[in-house]
Amino acid sequence: MNALSNKILYGGDYNPEQWPRDVWEEDMRLFKLAGIDIATVNVFSWARNQPDEKTYRFEWLDDVMDMLHANGVRACLGTGTAAHPAWMARNYPDVLTVDSQGRGKKYGRRHNSCPNSPTFRLYAERMARKLAERYKEHPALLLWHVNNEMGWRCYCGNCERAFRVWLRERYGTLDALNAAWYTSFWGHTFYEWEEIVPPSQQSEHFSAFGHEWTAFPAMSIDYDRFNSDSFLACYKLERDAIKSVMPDAVVTTNFQSNGTYKPLDYFRWAKELDVVALDSYPANDTPMSQIAMRHDLMRGLKNGAPFLLMEQSPSQLNWKTVNPLKRPGVMRLWSYQAVARGAEAVMFFQLRRSAGAFEKFHGAVIDHAGHEHTRVFAECAELGRELRELGDTLLGAGTGSKVAIVFDWDNWWALEHSSGPTKQLNYLNQIQRYYDAFYSRNVQVDMIGLETGLGDYDLVIAPVLYMVKPGYAAKLEAYTAGGGTFVTTFFSGIVQETDRVTLGGYPGELRKLLGIWVEEIDPLFPGRTNSLIMKENAGLPAEAYGCALLCERLHTEGAETVAVYGADFYAGMPAITRNRFGRGEAWYIATDPEAAFLEAFFEQLADKLNIVPAAVTPPGVEACAREKDGRRFTFLLNHNDRPETVQIGEEPIMELLSGMRLSGETTLPPHGVLIVEQPSKGAGPRDGR
Repeated sequence: MNALSNKILYGGDYNPEQWPRDVWEEDMRLFKLAGIDIATVNVFSWARNQPDEKTYRFEWLDDVMDMLHANGVRACLGTGTAAHPAWMARNYPDVLTVDSQGRGKKYGRRHNSCPNSPTFRLYAERMARKLAERYKEHPALLLWHVNNEMGWRCYCGNCERAFRVWLRERYGTLDALNAAWYTSFWGHTFYEWEEIVPPSQQSEHFSAFGHEWTAFPAMSIDYDRFNSDSFLACYKLERDAIKSVMPDAVVTTNFQSNGTYKPLDYFRWAKELDVVALDSYPANDTPMSQIAMRHDLMRGLKNGAPFLLMEQSPSQLNWKTVNPLKRPGVMRLWSYQAVARGAEAVMFFQLRRSAGAFEKFHGAVIDHAGHEHTRVFAECAELGRELRELGDTLLGAGTGSKVAIVFDWDNWWALEHSSGPTKQLNYLNQIQRYYDAFYSRNVQVDMIGLETGLGDYDLVIAPVLYMVKPGYAAKLEAYTAGGGTFVTTFFSGIVQETDRVTLGGYPGELRKLLGIWVEEIDPLFPGRTNSLIMKENAGLPAEAYGCALLCERLHTEGAETVAVYGADFYAGMPAITRNRFGRGEAWYIATDPEAAFLEAFFEQLADKLNIVPAAVTPPGVEACAREKDGRRFTFLLNHNDRPETVQIGEEPIMELLSGMRLSGETTLPPHGVLIVEQPSKGAGPRDGR
């Protein structure tokens, strides 16, 4: 990504349409005090901009754009299509969504438009084009924001017809579709395309278990793919309308659910965005490793490119059962955590707190008091000052991670549509457990997709790689044979891209690489455990580690046994194996070990591969680094409620936020942040730009 600015952007969502004109002018004064230099406007203004089918009124938005420019604030211009007007729902009911139980929605809320509605697509594309034509030369305009937090699942007639078209394009013939879906099961063979209906709680899904349990996982996975593609087509429709007027426009949309929104395949989406943008809303008790992982995922969506933190709350949320305040310093701390992991914008929802409706108690830079004399405003203004003084120092800096964790939406959908072996198996939880083993030691990780090249990594981990897509096993074999270290886990290599089991023994296409054969999979009831007994060749302490969730009975086919089970009828059978493959090695973990094992195991591997942490810190102090032009910027982030002592080193080095030179032991206050600059340790990472 080419830098959008000469500094980290700072601002957020601004809704002047909710306020009289005199409040706008006061907001401009307060924006200057807070260091706000970008405002996202027009996100939910479709009804105001288009009161009926033929009328468009943008005069108020002209005024807003002119005012922002006059006050040195750039505009992130929304297309306003995240909530269709009431007249559209009344005149064209095809725009309304239908849920998985077949219940048609009425007008209300937001994200309420069917992505395959001809009406929605017609008017959304038209609105984006009109906005581009009107503001293409406006000096305030910096980037475009299509829709808002896109995504839903719809099962209406529009979607049913569009699904059949999508299937024709994917499979070509009904014979190919019937084979892929294994429709010989339960007599489901299709002879006409019109016989196919979306898998839902009215058809293939077991209603007692919601969306996940389905009689035909292959069909449900395809509907997940289709649904993601349908919303992506809507995004592209608006993006293309903008770029037909402004070919060089920078266009994005904001990803939701902290970046792991299940209905949309963000790796597919990222290809169509000029820059990835994230909305991040952790609760006060969210483990910070979870947010770190999601920031790393956003950076990984476009192969290490920086991303925008487009929304976070300056203080409290409003949709939890209990919504406590962010404690002093936490907003600043979490903002720098995002910057440390690749964010080049820090933006809030919202800049001024709404006076009514659902989000009136959601945090904001400007509170209901309406002035600058609040704790939250003072903290925001201080952060704005720091980001201004940092200038372009961090822009375009990369991370140079040598560890990668594979993340795949298709695998996520397939795994959790499966009817066995246990519904306790959660893909995100497994990814997080393996990520945490590195986070706890401050070893930086790239979250990568299946298309990402593996050559930059010394260690690649693919937890629960249930679905192996065409060519991926060969890619892993080439990586490992070339000297890489690969680690995967239980319930991997089970199915192909169509969810058909790879026959001949698990782990299917990975069997040669791993040198094992899995005979049986034994899920454990909650609360039941087994143990791992390390062999002498393991390189780990000769002690027992706990394991749970499930245990696989496997046989080695050239692999070396590193640990065995300690209990049950398969006591003494291999539980962890290592297979020498070419110049590298492939590891298999056949159960779900306790965190202590994962930390010790990956510490051993990292030491062997000379993968070093960003810094050694006390528990609760996060460290990560970015590098640029031969300089290394190490972030030290104290997530604890108490001061912590960190070791800087004997040679004095510059701390960017204070401008001081530090050495030896330094105290980090509760929720404190340090960014220390020193020469890069190596040749340098891939450039984030």
